Amino acid sequence: MNQPDHKIHKIAICTGGGDAPGLNAVIRAATLAALQRGWEIYGIRDGYNGLLLYEEYLDGGLLRLTRDGVRGITHLGGTILGTTNRSNPLRYPIQGEKGQLVEVDRSDELVRLFRLHGLDALIAVGGDGSMEIASALAQKGLWVVGVPKTIDNDLDGTDVTFGFDTAVSFATECLDRLHSTAASHRRVIVVEVMGRYAGWIAMESGVAGSADAILIPEIPYDIERVAEKVRERDRSGRSFSLVVVAEGACPRGGQRSVVSREAGRAERLGGIGEKVAAELQTLTGKETRLVVLGHLLRGGSPTSNDRLLAQRFGAAAVRAIAEGRRGVMVSLDPPLVRYVPLEQATSRMKTVPLDCDTILTARDLGICLGD
Repeated sequence: MNQPDHKIHKIAICTGGGDAPGLNAVIRAATLAALQRGWEIYGIRDGYNGLLLYEEYLDGGLLRLTRDGVRGITHLGGTILGTTNRSNPLRYPIQGEKGQLVEVDRSDELVRLFRLHGLDALIAVGGDGSMEIASALAQKGLWVVGVPKTIDNDLDGTDVTFGFDTAVSFATECLDRLHSTAASHRRVIVVEVMGRYAGWIAMESGVAGSADAILIPEIPYDIERVAEKVRERDRSGRSFSLVVVAEGACPRGGQRSVVSREAGRAERLGGIGEKVAAELQTLTGKETRLVVLGHLLRGGSPTSNDRLLAQRFGAAAVRAIAEGRRGVMVSLDPPLVRYVPLEQATSRMKTVPLDCDTILTARDLGICLGD
């Protein structure tokens, strides 16, 4: 363990990547914990853009956080600091000579700006991409502590991320509502949820919401298997079906449905739900409808579990700095919050294990996984 450093005067916190319920709870907890120690704390606007594009902000891209400024924000969705998935300093998009977007590395410039503003340490809140950036900045000498955030729950090194419980709870509520309309009209309803490369939301909400089929990125699907599940339900007198599809699901021998690839950001997925719905209607002859939950899963007030976890993480990040820990990410290891090296936390993505209890439970319940 590193030795405590008592020379901390001024720290920063930023929220990057997709928003998630609980971000404001982290900001509040980190602010109060820092102020308790007599430190100043500043929020960086819109990921790292507050520093890299500071001339575009009226407050210079940095917001000084105070007790009054974070009062009453724990229950709010989103982030008071703003966020973006287009400002990766390692692959920052700029206008090229021919007008096209090209990627450049602005990480050295970012480290210089941190020091120019007298910032002693950074709390970086984000998902896998944000933690990779944090790890790279730490290797360049910046004092960084990461806080894991993603509704996809795909960040390795922590038992769970905040935002995930809220997303699963909302998706489950939607499935509950869709049951009644599917049954009333004897329809198949396909529900597309977020989950680019990991199917945690689809799997957990699908089992909790009594879905009949769940398609996730970890298990390439055969659409005929899903169609047979629908026909089987029809033969048994259950004339409707609910199919949950993660946006990153792909057919056996096929590829993910990619909408676009843009400089400075991850590929954008979408359209798999529409494809599955169209194929099921053709194969079964049943009227099929599609519901895409999309960004609805990111919004709204965080559940009590996510509020508590976010505040535990925010306070633990400040404790890490006070204890002299660098280049680490706070991690839930129930019932404790621990610290893991950023390099370890970003070494691999946490996907749904094919032998995990939730998948075994789904199979025991007769849920079709498309294989």
